[in-house]
Amino acid sequence: MFAIIETGGKQYRVNVGDVLDVERLNVEEGATVDLKVLMTGEGADVTVGAAAEAKTVKATVVRQFRAPKVVVFKYKAKKNVRKKQGHRQCYTRIKIDSIV
Repeated sequence: MFAIIETGGKQYRVNVGDVLDVERLNVEEGATVDLKVLMTGEGADVTVGAAAEAKTVKATVVRQFRAPKVVVFKYKAKKNVRKKQGHRQCYTRIKIDSIV
């Protein structure tokens, strides 16, 4: 059985036992979170709409971490314009426990 969940403005297709990195959730490691379900299915049987939204996906937070730094360098030729900026995105690693 699979489910399509939404978190952090993105959608993910998950199965029970999957581990995935999503945008930071404000919960502690080891805590359980309920995620919004958009669609569920098993094989050719697909449930969408109110029936799917009645279900929930339970996940456990495995780890909070930050991705490697990305360097953003903006440059305009012959104008002496240079701007260097760095960014590290915060992520939460979750493990899907059940689709209820």
